[in-house]
Amino acid sequence: MKFAITLEQDEDGYIVASCPALPGCHSQGRTREEAIVNITEAIRGYIASMRKHGEPIPVTDVEQVEVAV
Repeated sequence: MKFAITLEQDEDGYIVASCPALPGCHSQGRTREEAIVNITEAIRGYIASMRKHGEPIPVTDVEQVEVAV
């Protein structure tokens, strides 16, 4: 499965990663690479919990758009 994630730098310099399709699914890392590894593990755990509780796994379709500002 593929999920879109967001990456933002916080005030302490850490990279915070979130998965918008999975409410509350967040992680962080000292580097972009570490944050991606950590959010991948968080997503795996989130999905495992959803399966355990018989909840449907969300299916998302992600598109990128370019906006001139």
